[in-house]
Amino acid sequence: MKKVLILEDEVSIRSFVVINLKRAGYEAIEAGTGMEALEQLKNNPDVGVAILDIMLPDIDGFEVCRNIRATDKQIGIIMLTARAQEMDKVTGLMTGADDYITKPFSPAELTARIDALYRRVGNDTGKDAEEIQQGPFVLNTRNRTLDKAGRRVKLTQVEYAIMKLFMQNPGRALSREDILAAVWGRDYDGELKIVDVNIRRLRIKIEDDTANPTYITSVWGFGYKWGA
Repeated sequence: MKKVLILEDEVSIRSFVVINLKRAGYEAIEAGTGMEALEQLKNNPDVGVAILDIMLPDIDGFEVCRNIRATDKQIGIIMLTARAQEMDKVTGLMTGADDYITKPFSPAELTARIDALYRRVGNDTGKDAEEIQQGPFVLNTRNRTLDKAGRRVKLTQVEYAIMKLFMQNPGRALSREDILAAVWGRDYDGELKIVDVNIRRLRIKIEDDTANPTYITSVWGFGYKWGA
């Protein structure tokens, strides 16, 4: 059974999420504090998606996210917050989250986001070329890895999916809507902003000069283009 970690200090909300996760066929691993969540992940290394509340009694959800990403690039992370400020969303994504959802939310919406992240884990079927080489980059679709000039670039699963989309479409201008549909799914009901933040995060990892990107370039008023 697929495992989902739910980190939420409010017992009523956590119980509500757990019930709906079980109804959707997931095994729920519960945590009420950040440190408990990190311990649960150590004990359950097969957790595929983690839902992290931001406001916690010990360390906040951002710090939990950073700790997870320091050792695990593949797990899907959804930030859960009662606050709708733009900075919270951007901060969550820049610390390594794949998605965010704001309280109050419907069980169907949360389940759809979790389903999408789990689908992304096994998205490569082997039908594509095992390696895509462009410029100094080599993308291995079997191992889901990216190397730049022989050095491994550590990517989250969302970043990997974006890189794969770019490298399969060299020189083609992709709109934000194209990227959102290809990576998050056509039924994703979040904001386009999530594309821009992930591109910013990718540029930090792969560009020689993030102020003057040469691999992922902006197409003004439209989207982005890959040009390695």
